[in-house]
Amino acid sequence: MSLTVVGTMAFDEIETPFGKSGKIIGGSATFIAWAASNFVSPINQVSVIGGDFPQSEIDALKAKGVAMDGVQVKKDEKTFYWSGKYHMDMNTRDSLVTDLNVLADFQPVIPENYQGSEFLILGNLTPQVQMSVLDQMKERPKLIVMDTMNFWMEVAMDDLLKVLKKVDVLMVNDGEARQLSGEYSLVKAARKILTMGPRFLIIKKGEHGALLFHENHVFFAPAMPLDDVYDPTGAGDTFAGGFIGYLAKTKDISFENMKTAIIVGSAMASFCVEKFGTERIRAVSKDEIHARINQFVQLVNFDIDLV
Repeated sequence: MSLTVVGTMAFDEIETPFGKSGKIIGGSATFIAWAASNFVSPINQVSVIGGDFPQSEIDALKAKGVAMDGVQVKKDEKTFYWSGKYHMDMNTRDSLVTDLNVLADFQPVIPENYQGSEFLILGNLTPQVQMSVLDQMKERPKLIVMDTMNFWMEVAMDDLLKVLKKVDVLMVNDGEARQLSGEYSLVKAARKILTMGPRFLIIKKGEHGALLFHENHVFFAPAMPLDDVYDPTGAGDTFAGGFIGYLAKTKDISFENMKTAIIVGSAMASFCVEKFGTERIRAVSKDEIHARINQFVQLVNFDIDLV
């Protein structure tokens, strides 16, 4: 049931209308691993950090069944750092500082003991790095999921299209789906993107839920209405971690099971936004996860008499 996660481990510094986080732990691979570790073990982490990354954070992930053999430590360099400020609607943000540091020349290496992973998720990195990982896999995983962003569509579209041909599931937000496809309608956008290679497409819409497309099928999952949304950073990666963690646990990659995985991912993301950074997601219990998933079921469950 092993899962390989490729992405960033980072420092974030976040300001929202509800407060400031100070310097905290972030990164796509960090959020994915924390979420997925509730469902599957081992998780094979592939990333790069500097000598300034706290050993306590590495130990905490190891304690959750996350293997660190694929995490490069550059002792004399600094970890990737991002600072951002969110606006009142919490859907828009300004990036204040982006220091690539060790990420600038990151060349992932897949350790021998990671080979044979049945599930692989490629966090939002350069398409060249994502392709490098795929080229290193001696045996194709059962399911390959990738995330990307508008920036790579602007500066590395040719490389991005090559990676798309090799993956099973693409995750993007609605703006990115429109940019990639050139279509405003998300249904038309999905249809076009599915001709580019992926068999499944997930379009994340933040507080408005997520859409899953496959062939002529579509499924919509809502987002949980929450009293407190402190920090949306990492919510998309936490969603991805819950999604692929559940699929790896069940070993079922059918469209029907992906519907459930979307709900599980949405439940995990709803925890993430309740506190800054990884604070909430690393403390969540199995009972809380089950209760939140049941809340989702109740949210969309209804009986109707057809007239």
